[in-house]
Amino acid sequence: MAAGVLSNSVDREDLAAGDHIYSWRAAYLYAHHGIYVGDGMVIHFTRAAGHEIGTGTFLDSFLFSSSSPAAAATTCQRCGHLAQGREGVVMSCLDCFLHGGSLYLFHYAVSPAFFLAKARGGTCTLAASDPGHVVIHRARYLLDKGGFGAYSLFKNNCEDFAIYCKTGLLVETAFSVGRSGQLASLTAAFSAVASSPLRFLTTSAGGLALVTTGMYCVGRYVSDIGVRRDVVKIPVQTLVAQATPAAMEAEVAAAGAVGASSPAC
Repeated sequence: MAAGVLSNSVDREDLAAGDHIYSWRAAYLYAHHGIYVGDGMVIHFTRAAGHEIGTGTFLDSFLFSSSSPAAAATTCQRCGHLAQGREGVVMSCLDCFLHGGSLYLFHYAVSPAFFLAKARGGTCTLAASDPGHVVIHRARYLLDKGGFGAYSLFKNNCEDFAIYCKTGLLVETAFSVGRSGQLASLTAAFSAVASSPLRFLTTSAGGLALVTTGMYCVGRYVSDIGVRRDVVKIPVQTLVAQATPAAMEAEVAAAGAVGASSPAC
């Protein structure tokens, strides 16, 4: 784990079924996440085949697509038929998932010190992972049933999908970002720079840097899925059965009201 402070890079041979993996895209602008299910295959969540991110608004024209026109025109002989015509939860081979990028392992149940040492969000969490067979069951169930809802960059993205498969946790609060560490990191950075009144307590550059860094770390920490109090554990069968947005919100709220905490699979 100590080596992971500097890099979460992992060799393919060291992957285990049920691992949460990711690969950086667009010069480290964002990372795409998925669940490795063995035999060189990955289940992940996208807007549509070849479109890993997006807001569903005019802002999409300013976002980088992870698939170039040349790549989109070439169908993978191993997994092209699996994703063709599909959107949402899809399965692809590891090569197509990586799209030429490096392979990284998302860490679970890390210590607070390790978590804060990782300055970039979306690489680890304090939350514990469920056993690998449970993780794979959730991922394959959502692949078969298609019940993870509509893609949303801010509320329901690829990292949110992978974290749910690993933990079974959903955010109960409606007015909040999802479980994604990448979005939580951006929110924490914005809050530290633009919203903290503590930045006026010092005039020195060093003091300002210290205050801003402290606020950023606090923001990331309290937004982590392993610390937040507005999360509940939802069985994947319930998640699929209550797939409509209104029903999903009601189900999560109801589970939170009764303090649902039984293991899900």
